[in-house]
Amino acid sequence: MNLLPYTEAHEDFRRRLRAFLEAEVAPRIDRWETDTHIVPREIWRRMGGQGFLCMSVPPAYGGPGLDFLYSVIVIEEISRTNHNGLAAPLHSDIVVPYIASYGSEAQKRKYLPGCVSGEMITAVAMTEPGAGSDLASMATTAVQDGDTVVLDGAKTFITNGINADLVVVAARDPAVENPHQAISLYLVEAGTPGFSRGRHLEKMGYHSQDTAELFFSGCRIPAANRLGQAGAGFLMLMEKLQQERLVVAVMGQAQAEFILDWATRHLKRKLIDQRPRARSQDVQFALVEMATEVRLGRTFLDTLIVDHMADKNVVVETSMAKYWISEMAHRTAARCLELCGPEAGLERCPAVRTFRDTRVMSIFAGTNEIMKQIAAKFMGL
Repeated sequence: MNLLPYTEAHEDFRRRLRAFLEAEVAPRIDRWETDTHIVPREIWRRMGGQGFLCMSVPPAYGGPGLDFLYSVIVIEEISRTNHNGLAAPLHSDIVVPYIASYGSEAQKRKYLPGCVSGEMITAVAMTEPGAGSDLASMATTAVQDGDTVVLDGAKTFITNGINADLVVVAARDPAVENPHQAISLYLVEAGTPGFSRGRHLEKMGYHSQDTAELFFSGCRIPAANRLGQAGAGFLMLMEKLQQERLVVAVMGQAQAEFILDWATRHLKRKLIDQRPRARSQDVQFALVEMATEVRLGRTFLDTLIVDHMADKNVVVETSMAKYWISEMAHRTAARCLELCGPEAGLERCPAVRTFRDTRVMSIFAGTNEIMKQIAAKFMGL
């Protein structure tokens, strides 16, 4: 049963994207994961050239102006390549919407066409060495000085941090006492004096994703680079969290479906005493249990996608989906590893990468503990 209203146009888009990923991305993943640890900018430009970035950006700014289902397809198909280095979903469906929704006309005309074409890669800088899910405790400051703003502080664990040409930076005005009214969002271009990149962080998973530290030291930008009204940053971040967490849930669901499908096919082929492993009752039960959870996740997720596209407030439900699906995806990958036997210790086993990559999903976009706190609050607990 498919709850999502896919059309033939959607399916044709999926076929084109899948063919692109099979030809341009899949053959290079192992090298990116083990050697360069970054996806080259040329892949971004090719994606943009084929119309696979920023699906919701209006035609007036160079985008296709398509519905969220196209974004879902992009997220799913990239996730099913079993690597997370190409962080196009973050760019297209988490960062760029800040510019499209809150940017001035001048900002949108300046930045959005490049985001669509892949010439401009974006990142969002919220997390700090001493501030993660608690945005109100961030230390990075923004002090207005005439028609400029001076940024000082450090950000860490920033996805696309090495490749990024444009960063949406959250910073607080130290003169404003209320922490929720002190935060604003700013657009900082690569090459701006006082803006530098730190380490390209080595991680347990996401080996080909360019996660980095960012530093701002007397970084002076035009006051016109502020997104929206001063002090509105916290509300902007809150308004976009529903889609951000839905994007993470789609990623987790697609990865769980990928690894379960791979394990099922593998265990049908794998022989023990001339008998397929999938004929063993314990293996069958494990596969059925995982398939049940994966289908439950899909039904819940698709319902939320429909509600999100209808502009319904499903913040609580997307928080639930983010925590449950991310944990289900990691649980599925772990169990598939167990079923693979000794070969699960080899890097060539796809479940190894899925296991590593799904672990962090319970941490980013708000930890799963924060997701449960949000749900508890709205349940009146």
